[in-house]
Amino acid sequence: MPFDQNLARRNFEKLEKHLSKLSATSSAESVHRFRTYSRRVEVLLHEFAGKSSRNERKLQKLLAKLRKKAGRVRDLDIQSALLRSLRSPQAPGQKSHLQRALIGERVKLEKKLCKAFDQETVAEIRKRLRRVERDIEIARNSNPVQAAKGLLNDVGHDHGPITEPVLHRYRIAVKRARYVTELGGNSGGDYIGEQLRRIQDTIGDWHDWLLLTERAEKMFGSVQDSPLVAELRNVTRAKFREAARAAGDVKAIFSPKPAVNTASKSTSLRVPAATSAA
Repeated sequence: MPFDQNLARRNFEKLEKHLSKLSATSSAESVHRFRTYSRRVEVLLHEFAGKSSRNERKLQKLLAKLRKKAGRVRDLDIQSALLRSLRSPQAPGQKSHLQRALIGERVKLEKKLCKAFDQETVAEIRKRLRRVERDIEIARNSNPVQAAKGLLNDVGHDHGPITEPVLHRYRIAVKRARYVTELGGNSGGDYIGEQLRRIQDTIGDWHDWLLLTERAEKMFGSVQDSPLVAELRNVTRAKFREAARAAGDVKAIFSPKPAVNTASKSTSLRVPAATSAA
């Protein structure tokens, strides 16, 4: 699958657009879009741009620093939404207490985030971003699907049991592989990209519930001490099983599809009919 140069350029444009939006507002959508497109640009540079220049390294350092701050705000937005979706009649007081704590922390982190996106920082990122976009050279024979497969090789070859640390590695690798695959546009990798998105969402859902559960445990103690923590632990265990199953699908995504044997297929279709008649 060939590399889509126009799509790569669009990632730079989108990042600059959402950089401007985030400097004006810290809405959940603005935070999410900035994080997504900064990662896309980072993956593009890391996987396809060859040896990095000093300007690229400075740009990536700035983006990583801001993305980390934005990530903390994003985590709180997601955890608040998950908590609202939880039906917890046994511990309504604890649920309300935790929700207020999440909202209060979000307000504090939002102020810090806005402060980090000052005019000077945004102007520097824009300048470096445009310079990188102008100077970047991508080899014409770059293949996003093969690059994505390479990213998943190590984590996909782990034959041991899927534990929390292993799932964390899958979460990061699948996310990067998905962004790489999408750089091929609609020229053959769209199916792989959709499958990677599904796996990423499933593992990410488990991770979000895990963070919420760990936060509740810090406030209220163990499952023996808190009905809310006990309920969250049950949800997180179920999400872990779903995520582990999704991680097991990674290898199959890149496996060649077996050829269909027309003769055997027609035979297999006739057998049920004969059996039914009998």
